Amino acid sequence: MVLVGKFNTLTINRKVDFGFYLDDGKEGILLPKRFAPKNVAIGDKVNVFIYHDSDNRLIATTQQPKGVVDDIVLLECVSTTNAGAFLDWGLMKDLFVAKSQQKVGMKKDGWYLVKIYIDAQTGRIAATEKIDRFLNNEILTVKEMQEVDLTIYRQTEIGYSCIINNQHIGLIHNNQIFQNLDIGNKLKGFVKTIREDNKIDIVLGKAGYKKTEDEAEKIIRLLKENNDYLPYHDKSLPEEIYRFFGMSKKTFKMTTGTLYKQRKINFTKTGIQLLSE
Repeated sequence: MVLVGKFNTLTINRKVDFGFYLDDGKEGILLPKRFAPKNVAIGDKVNVFIYHDSDNRLIATTQQPKGVVDDIVLLECVSTTNAGAFLDWGLMKDLFVAKSQQKVGMKKDGWYLVKIYIDAQTGRIAATEKIDRFLNNEILTVKEMQEVDLTIYRQTEIGYSCIINNQHIGLIHNNQIFQNLDIGNKLKGFVKTIREDNKIDIVLGKAGYKKTEDEAEKIIRLLKENNDYLPYHDKSLPEEIYRFFGMSKKTFKMTTGTLYKQRKINFTKTGIQLLSE
């Protein structure tokens, strides 16, 4: 079964002047010659993306779209009509967003966060700005301390709302943000807390000791690059620590504490000193 809007591995079953036809159990799907891998032959399997061309025929390509069906991505609007807008998603044919699927009206050259889906009426791939209906926290597929994929959704008074694994909504609180965030950013994080009402608190980065180990390697490297000494300690301002190390003060203190216990560093009155191995 061929999945429209996804990558499929299909077999070449015949060659024509303008390309190859791939076996879909029916009349075949065209892979245009310009998108075919070099030296392919009948019987070879190829990994291709399947979508509809302008005549509503299924077509295959080896081009990499900026998103597939079910993805939530930030895309640029390249043109508008009375019926809707067209977004650049990396393929020859642009991605359509009907006016009814726009929030306040898309404009050329604007960037918009959209969900890619199959339109139930036309069967074609389309996009929508109205993402909330695809998100659900009633039945969760994540648990506390689980690493997750995040998409920054919108800014609120208390932090940033984020989309978790393209399925759920979570919140990154302002006091947990130590970097610049923009709508559409793709990041890694972990589930810190799931509340009784299924609201999810998210923290950027990795959870627990795994994070400590990664940050420890960074601190050791920075020490070696600065003659085994750095003028940062538990009295340093959080902004100074983040500016230099790219981590929160809490993470810095936890990591340096671990390194001290491992006898890899020593605390001085003015900073941290790398100990000889």
